[in-house]
Amino acid sequence: MKVILRISFIFVVILALGSCGEKTPKKNLTRAQKDSVLAESDLPGAGVVGKAIEVADSSAARSKRLDEQSD
Repeated sequence: MKVILRISFIFVVILALGSCGEKTPKKNLTRAQKDSVLAESDLPGAGVVGKAIEVADSSAARSKRLDEQSD
């Protein structure tokens, strides 16, 4: 009986030590990445999000072109 208790105790200690290991940090998505994931989903209104992303990207590209021309 003592042997079983001892083995059980050792097993619990090993499991406890194993769970205390270094955990990998959670990767946080940027707002743009979250919006892109949402735009590709089948949720209602996801197409609108995708279109808004396209418009914002197009506008940013146009602004960049205009800035480069004015320099």
